Amino acid sequence: MQLMVKFSTMRAVRRAGFALCLAALGLAGLTPTRSMAQGLFSPAYTVDGQAVTNYELEQRTLFLEVLRLPGDPAEVAATELVNDRLKQKVLREVGIEISTEALDEAMEGFAQRANLSRADFVKALAQEGVDEETFRDFVRINLEWRDFISGQFLGQARPTQDEIDRALGQDGNGGLRVLLSEIVIPVNEQNFEAAEAEAKRISELTSFDDFSEAAREFSATESRTNGGRMDWMPINNLPPALRPVILALAPGEITAPLNIPNAIALFQLRDIQEGATPTPRYSEIEYAVYYLAGGRSPETLAHAAMLRETNDTCNDLYGAALGLPREVLFRDSLPPSKIPRNIALELAKLDPGEVSTSLTTQDGRLMFIMLCGRSPAQTDEEARDQVAAGLTQQRLNAMSESLIAQLRANAVIVQK
Repeated sequence: MQLMVKFSTMRAVRRAGFALCLAALGLAGLTPTRSMAQGLFSPAYTVDGQAVTNYELEQRTLFLEVLRLPGDPAEVAATELVNDRLKQKVLREVGIEISTEALDEAMEGFAQRANLSRADFVKALAQEGVDEETFRDFVRINLEWRDFISGQFLGQARPTQDEIDRALGQDGNGGLRVLLSEIVIPVNEQNFEAAEAEAKRISELTSFDDFSEAAREFSATESRTNGGRMDWMPINNLPPALRPVILALAPGEITAPLNIPNAIALFQLRDIQEGATPTPRYSEIEYAVYYLAGGRSPETLAHAAMLRETNDTCNDLYGAALGLPREVLFRDSLPPSKIPRNIALELAKLDPGEVSTSLTTQDGRLMFIMLCGRSPAQTDEEARDQVAAGLTQQRLNAMSESLIAQLRANAVIVQK
């Protein structure tokens, strides 16, 4: 959806849900506890004698607040800036420095993720007290570090053909399936801030029981009655953008809050297995949505239950919608990446002919969602290239995180 620059610009930026594809930052948790009022240009930290000033810390904190990235902005800002000093030392030693043209292009691309021009993005940042130089420094260090990590480790990170086959579930050893719990918190203009704060609290939980308790209390999905617990599902049932997020978790870990239409979603990985059969991939997913006025009222839910009992396939829904306005029934067949994320998450749980009634529209209609079918994808060279790129990026991120942890362990970091 196009963001309106002239209306609540920074609110739009904050909700855009974009994040620069960065090397892992290794959030080791330095907490700024002293007042920045000690002097804006006095050191907040020193890293092997190099200062991180209170001004830089204040600016990075404001910038992260605008982006609404996961974590406490002040804590993440402190950790990032310390890491930046360590990265800069390495980059100076190897002589990596990006050109002005490449930096300008990257800044323009970053702004476009919020559907803004660079000039409008900088103007919007200024309204929040963030200097353009803070934006520039943020993009520069991550771009230079990305180039360094690629130059150092790309050869080691590239997967073999056997590893690509394994990721595609073609080697006879089967594909991956995951056991997840979910929480989907509905949001609107009135409750967004409260829902966001609650989602952040949930993302920091550490036990299965606590997550299940939160699901029963806050989740809007049908799985809430079971503590948010879902059945085993092939990893490829999930929306493409969510798969690497889930695969990056260890059992018990929880995703950062994920913005989806009209809701915030969180997932906890309970287990992961290699299945006995290859994980299917799909070129298109066909589904239908029957819209029922009345939201989640008892009458509307009863109507949805009747539809569930009397309609076994998507074709049956045409009879149910006979004589009603055309917009009551929607049906389409789309590539997985083109399906709205909130609908895709519901479809991931379904077999053909099964129904979800967990979602409502922004104007209060209940969405009766039925999976019509999934079309298996043919494995082609493009798919192999995508898998190879994904595996390579995961490994580069892991190598970056490991190197930063090593640099931190060997550095003298002092909080002033």
